[in-house]
Amino acid sequence: MAPQEAKSSFTRKVIGFSKILGPGIITGAADDDPSGIATYSQTGAQFGFGQLWTSLYQIPLLLAVQEACGRIGAVTGKGLAGVIKDHSSRKVLIGVVVLVAVANTINIGADIGAVAAAAQLVVDVPFWLLAVATTMLLVVSEVVVTYKTYANVLKWLALALFSYPATALIVKQPWKEILYATVVPHIELSFAFFFIITGVFGTSISPYMFFWQASEEVEEERAVGIGSDKEGKPRLPRRFIRDMRIDTLIGMASAELAQWFIIITTATVLFKHGKTTINTAADAAKALEPLVRSFPDSGQVAKDLFAVGVIGLGLLAIPVLAGSAAYALAEAFGWKEGLSRKFKKARGFYGVIILSMLIGLLLNFIGIDPMKALVFTAVFNGIAAVPLLFLIAKINGNPEILGDKRGGALSRAFVWVTFGVMGLSAVALLYTLVFQHFVR
Repeated sequence: MAPQEAKSSFTRKVIGFSKILGPGIITGAADDDPSGIATYSQTGAQFGFGQLWTSLYQIPLLLAVQEACGRIGAVTGKGLAGVIKDHSSRKVLIGVVVLVAVANTINIGADIGAVAAAAQLVVDVPFWLLAVATTMLLVVSEVVVTYKTYANVLKWLALALFSYPATALIVKQPWKEILYATVVPHIELSFAFFFIITGVFGTSISPYMFFWQASEEVEEERAVGIGSDKEGKPRLPRRFIRDMRIDTLIGMASAELAQWFIIITTATVLFKHGKTTINTAADAAKALEPLVRSFPDSGQVAKDLFAVGVIGLGLLAIPVLAGSAAYALAEAFGWKEGLSRKFKKARGFYGVIILSMLIGLLLNFIGIDPMKALVFTAVFNGIAAVPLLFLIAKINGNPEILGDKRGGALSRAFVWVTFGVMGLSAVALLYTLVFQHFVR
């Protein structure tokens, strides 16, 4: 093969592979939203390498759940709420929709606050003005600009996350200790430990991701013009499920790798030097100072890097949060939905997006500290995910819903294990809360 032909062949393969990447990559990027960055930073600062193992053992759990959600959407041609509506009672449907709407709105509020707080590290503008400007920008962008176009621009800001592995590799690390902490789980029977670890689970395996990925697979089918059979189910191309799995694997593995490096960096830079509590965005940004120590004003450069990452990921994730709530409500009440539709064609759907962002904005004016709100949101998601995982596990194993595309033995096992692990974490959190704060 001539050099030019080989180059053309390689280019075609790269372009072909890039076309596979879609909902899974976006979901994985949104997984490392400001709530995730804050929670991972706090666990590294508070427990050092003690919860590093979560980033390894969450990979099969997160992958199994997101693959199941994507497959459910692809096979049925409906989002999760639509499937639950068809196969569960109205009480269950309403409970699910309310739970997702509340969890997502709280998360939106926390992320808007985080974006505003991060922006304050760079510009001297009042917090309230930055929060309002962020919300207005998001509302206009999501309603006027297609999310795919919007996400393609913003995803490049997520490259700021590479500052964490770069910092971790620059700083002298006890790699044997890190490897041990990654492989061997460490458990402490305390409220503080289970509070943070429930947050780690909740910000990684989060309710909004379940609904978003299922619905986005349906959007993907619409985009490529996949038809339906006599029963109204999509006629999936032979490679559709395979490509979805590759997309999901890359997205989820990337999210967990970012978590691993954030914990390592904050553990090394903050925990090892006695900084065990992150109260502000500036505190979290200190973890990146070793990377930019050679710059004249390293402290400000670190803040700038941190701000770019938080702002970019926040602007990427907040529409996902609002969108997943809108998908759930639209499917539950039979409204026209989809980010591919114009506002006039899906007023109820976009109305939920706008309302959830405005309520999220208002949550920032009730006196809650932005950084604490991010961790609290993660913990809330960790508890809220448990009943949703139960429903996903049941749907994933149901041949009447998914036919021959129902989850295999490994998929079913890992989704149920995820339900069990997160359920036990939530129970342990509540037990230690009662035992350590009330019984004693």
